[in-house]
Amino acid sequence: MPKGDQTFGEFIRSERMAKEIGLREMARKIGASPSYLSKIERGEFSPPSEDKITTIAKLIGCDPDEMMALADRIPSELTDILRKRPAEMGRLLRSANKRDSQVLNRIADELGDEGED
Repeated sequence: MPKGDQTFGEFIRSERMAKEIGLREMARKIGASPSYLSKIERGEFSPPSEDKITTIAKLIGCDPDEMMALADRIPSELTDILRKRPAEMGRLLRSANKRDSQVLNRIADELGDEGED
């Protein structure tokens, strides 16, 4: 993830260049114009839509949820889960906030991807 105080655009640009992906190539792959992507990278435009952020994350090898957080957004899938079970998820998130990453990863592994009930 970002080094120091990098903005979303600065991070995208540095990772794109590190992966040797040209501006035009990335723009084409996310379905945007090169000038639009350039303005995002320079901070002239806000981060793009969720689907474009997810595509960018995959292209540069980053976690889509971390990219959404860097863009100051919450993935729609997570907001749907919160709306569906607000009390339980609120309690879970507040408790999780007090734990370190290792504990959270172990809990997530234990819960697995069982789907919804």
